[in-house]
Amino acid sequence: MSVAFGTQSPGRRALTWFGLAAVVLSIAACGRYAYERREQWRSDLESRCMASGAVQMSRYVQRTNAINGPGTCGMDYPLRVAAQARGQVSYDRPQTLACQMIPTVDRWIDNVVQPAAQRWFGAAVVEVKAGSYSCRGIRGGRSGRMSEHAFGNALDVFAFVLNSGHTVVVRQHWRGETAESGFLREIFVRACDHFTTVLGPGSDAFHYDHFHLDLARHDPRWTRRVCRPRPETVQMLQPGSPTGGFGWGFGRQGSVMR
Repeated sequence: MSVAFGTQSPGRRALTWFGLAAVVLSIAACGRYAYERREQWRSDLESRCMASGAVQMSRYVQRTNAINGPGTCGMDYPLRVAAQARGQVSYDRPQTLACQMIPTVDRWIDNVVQPAAQRWFGAAVVEVKAGSYSCRGIRGGRSGRMSEHAFGNALDVFAFVLNSGHTVVVRQHWRGETAESGFLREIFVRACDHFTTVLGPGSDAFHYDHFHLDLARHDPRWTRRVCRPRPETVQMLQPGSPTGGFGWGFGRQGSVMR
């Protein structure tokens, strides 16, 4: 049914024009999204990781369909990850990650998290409560600069469950002078050896309850890292009754895949 503009009331005409304007803007936005592309280094990094064999498919790690959009969001080879460290450390729910994140998280768990858990608690981490892929900006929503979560290139860690049944929660245990505080601060500072971005409580208002770990490319040569709060400002604690020599394994830093 056609609309005769000349016979409409002023209010109805305004609504009609508003509707047409909304349609035009929507079409323009769709056109803009259609031409948005992820940065090439992201695809290159995923491809090199998949070709290297650094990640093996198993019941813990499985391929899923490529994620393309909206906008630049997504990844070429998304992986659904139920557990890290060869199945020894499960997630509270499966995470969707790009390939390069998986071996990096494994190295952090093997070389930092598990030795620290043994020193501080005489126990092992068996579960991580976390979050991963989300098509959003760094401040939420889809405006402004996109978060590394939008590319499966980041992991948020909220808590660690030990085989003793004890749970260490970032929001609850970061502050203070307890074994939990010492454990969290140690693995936070050492995460800066493995990831290019590490953010935690005190870095800003958005990270008061978790660690943000990612492999963002901060400069063309992959030399710049962002670690906040800065490691030198984090008050480190000593285990009261170490189960092994303090610093065990500290020399074995994992490298970031280039």
